[in-house]
Amino acid sequence: MGGVMHNRYAAMLVGFVVLGGCTSGTPSADPSVPPTDGATSEVQAPTTDSTRTTAPTESAETLPPLLPEPVFDEWPVPAGSRPHDAAPASAGDGRGWYAAQGSGQAGLLDPATGEVEVIDLGSGSSPHGVIVGDDGTAWFTDGGQNAIVAVDPDTFEVTTYPLPTSDYANLNTAAFDGDGILWFTGQSGIYGRLDPATDDMEVFDAPRGRGPYGIAATPDGDVWFSSLAGSYIAKITDVDGTLEVVDTPTPGGGARRVWSDSRGRLWVTEWNAGNLAMYDPDAATWNTWPLPGSNPQPYAVFVDDADFVWVTDFGGDALVRFDPTAEEFTVFPWPTPGAQVRQLLGRPGEVWGTGSAIDTVIILRTR
Repeated sequence: MGGVMHNRYAAMLVGFVVLGGCTSGTPSADPSVPPTDGATSEVQAPTTDSTRTTAPTESAETLPPLLPEPVFDEWPVPAGSRPHDAAPASAGDGRGWYAAQGSGQAGLLDPATGEVEVIDLGSGSSPHGVIVGDDGTAWFTDGGQNAIVAVDPDTFEVTTYPLPTSDYANLNTAAFDGDGILWFTGQSGIYGRLDPATDDMEVFDAPRGRGPYGIAATPDGDVWFSSLAGSYIAKITDVDGTLEVVDTPTPGGGARRVWSDSRGRLWVTEWNAGNLAMYDPDAATWNTWPLPGSNPQPYAVFVDDADFVWVTDFGGDALVRFDPTAEEFTVFPWPTPGAQVRQLLGRPGEVWGTGSAIDTVIILRTR
């Protein structure tokens, strides 16, 4: 494809606020859960500018310097894709995957050319989350098929792992632990694991029923998930599904997504309460910070290679950066309003998300 135009959008600083506070977690009742939401090839030209799945693996000294202002790149994907989550491909591969929830496909974007490959995942597919394994395989949580689906990055071969139950799980997100086991969540009230080496899969009932949503691994390989309806986070302590449950600080606050920083601290978005929260497992303490704005709705959370915390704010129609050292928020409006970015992942120097309402993949370049 020749003559691809690509403009860049330097993120404009809207404002920041310094807020702090520390509270203790208390049990909460379940709040209402808001609504969730053969290979072909298509070439898409970018319009305007604008994986890791655990903590950073490169030291700051080996990375390029941070940009004075982050830069957005915004890439269109096929109309009707309704992309939910995105994840950069493996190290050395500049491409990135996205879950095309609306079309039942896996998408693979090459930002260098604007080319998008789309791969059908199966009858009734409706993928929600996507992460990339160490070997480059893309792993999707497919609510439509009630299955985990893997896509080979070279052959685009699709492998489907159905859940060992016909009950609808409303699969959400997944993360690998330090032993290579894939753990996943289902908002209907389950969490589970898949061993890719043996195809062994097991599903467990979650505490307090429905709600399991975000999930992430720490640098030590521990896996934690968050419960949106249950307002807790839980550490998976054994392959048999044993949990250590920790209530989030705001009763009914709604723990939507969770992510670990390089120190193993857990950052959580409290969707109902409008807060960013941080749990330190070593000290067993919480801190919370209300997001700026009149009606914040923090959805996704991701911690980058510099340990800045990034949050998508539905209420503010923006991406919000939090500096844990200065305890400052900085707000960056989306390059196209109304994007509705539901998940963030990244690799050193980049933060990836999708405009689920406008059929785009959004990349924020920080280095």
